[in-house]
Amino acid sequence: MDHPAVSLFPQIEPGARLVGIAKLAAEGEALDAGHNVEYLTLDNRSVLCRCASPRMPFAWTINPYRGCEFACKYCYARYTHEFMELRDGLDFERKIFVKQHTGAMLRCELKKVRAGESIAIGTATDPYQPAERKFGITRALLEEFAQHSGLRIGLVTKSNLIVRDLDLLKTISEHNHLTIHMTVTTVNNDLARLLEPRAPRPDLRLKAVQALAKAGVHVSVNCAPVLPAITDSPADLEKVVQAAAAAGAKSVFANSLFLKPCSAKVFMPFLKESFPELVSLYQKRYAGSAFLPAEYRKRISALMKKYCEKYGIGGRGEQRKTGVMSVTRGPAQLRLFA
Repeated sequence: MDHPAVSLFPQIEPGARLVGIAKLAAEGEALDAGHNVEYLTLDNRSVLCRCASPRMPFAWTINPYRGCEFACKYCYARYTHEFMELRDGLDFERKIFVKQHTGAMLRCELKKVRAGESIAIGTATDPYQPAERKFGITRALLEEFAQHSGLRIGLVTKSNLIVRDLDLLKTISEHNHLTIHMTVTTVNNDLARLLEPRAPRPDLRLKAVQALAKAGVHVSVNCAPVLPAITDSPADLEKVVQAAAAAGAKSVFANSLFLKPCSAKVFMPFLKESFPELVSLYQKRYAGSAFLPAEYRKRISALMKKYCEKYGIGGRGEQRKTGVMSVTRGPAQLRLFA
């Protein structure tokens, strides 16, 4: 039976009927709240989701949470809240849905994974966002993965909270093909605070990379998105590669900004406030597409290759194993697990 809209959806007319994921979201119960963030339960029907696009280099995705409190101004995944009839772009960072029964559910669903198929964790929302400290959904999933062998798993995050789970990550790594991708868009802490208001500082992320590498866990750095005229100067890109190499990362991946309409609704006002001189540049470059031209991507790719060679990080063999050190068409999180 359809479920009537509740107060979680104030923008929907009273009496409107909700179905599917929107219905499940409406049935969620409040868990906690703080600095304009609500945590709500989501009685999801599945934790392991089949990737619908044949272009993606992984077969399965896991996002322990819906929504992400890090509030990155450029986030492409804000549209996912629209499936729950939450159409204000800021709802994505203010209403965080905590998936229920994930460990037990994963145990049953792993039977569907065939040999050689990859599982990508964190394709839309960060598995180590602040909610993880409270609810431990990601750790529950890792506890289940630690009981298995022969799996191919990739996890992307921009949080040093991942170090909390070093014990599990080491165990998983010993019996499976595991790669951690730490996102570092810039090593400038002040700039990162503007772009990623509630994410851990870049220096803390790099310390996490160092800890992971020291523990023998395969870790790379995801320099994405690369923002035109903000983080794309040769000097800025070189600093990221240099810092990644110093921390012990195996490789570096870079990708330019992917600006969907739902993302632009948040990003463009931010740009007008923080970088007003760049508004016309972005309007022109993204006028006809969510992607930057191929020439721009090739330039960034060439720079990254140059710096990776300079600092002895990555390389052709490493690229084949992890799908890194290149600039491709599509959201960075979706291109990491080749």
